Amino acid sequence: MTRFLRNIALPVATLVLWELLGRSGHLPDFLSTPSQIGAALAEVAGTGELARHVEISMLRVFAGFVIGASLGVLLGLAAGISASIRNFFDAPVSLLYPVPKIAFYPIILIWLGLGDMSKIVVVAISVWFAAFIAAIEAPRSVGLQLIWSAQSMGAGRTIVFRRVVLPAALPQLFAGLRVGLALAFVALFAAELMGSNAGLGYLVVDGESNLRFDIMFAGIVVFGVIGFIADRVLLLVRRRLLRGQLIGTAEGAV
Repeated sequence: MTRFLRNIALPVATLVLWELLGRSGHLPDFLSTPSQIGAALAEVAGTGELARHVEISMLRVFAGFVIGASLGVLLGLAAGISASIRNFFDAPVSLLYPVPKIAFYPIILIWLGLGDMSKIVVVAISVWFAAFIAAIEAPRSVGLQLIWSAQSMGAGRTIVFRRVVLPAALPQLFAGLRVGLALAFVALFAAELMGSNAGLGYLVVDGESNLRFDIMFAGIVVFGVIGFIADRVLLLVRRRLLRGQLIGTAEGAV
């Protein structure tokens, strides 16, 4: 309980100060107070509009994440254990990785239109790079002693990869997936701000254009809450899969 109270002390104090400053007139009109944002949330939830936008955004972000993560991990692992595949991807990935992936969105939009697919594709591209880079380095970080030990006991290449390399690489793979998940929400939000007629990004833009800043902030809050829950779920899956590897560590003791 003490730890919980310590963790929420700063957020609660910030919200209280924000509310007091807003009610006393010390904040600009566009900066809605927490109580106004809560009322706006109740308003859009009561009409069913919020549920519709949440459903559409979740479909886009999780479809894009699954596609991008799956392809990124598979190709990254292949490149990590094969020099020829690694050399094939090296130059294109090095060239395109620093480019914000939302920069490709106008091209994708012309190609696929304003529907869900264009958003899913730009999310998948953003996730792919993070997953690929983590996956390509993960097998190369596995200690040679583990591989030699398995080989000395007669394990073939397939068994070594499945029983030694892949489990040892999982922590780094999950680190890349966590970064990719955050990028998925960033890419989706940016995509829904442009050329979209549904989703939480559209709700934010619609609130801003109609001077309903409380609804605008409500959309941002919901987006953040969904992203937080998704991150916690990914960490829970990580802890389940890496339970044996986390024994004796600070994370395993939590």
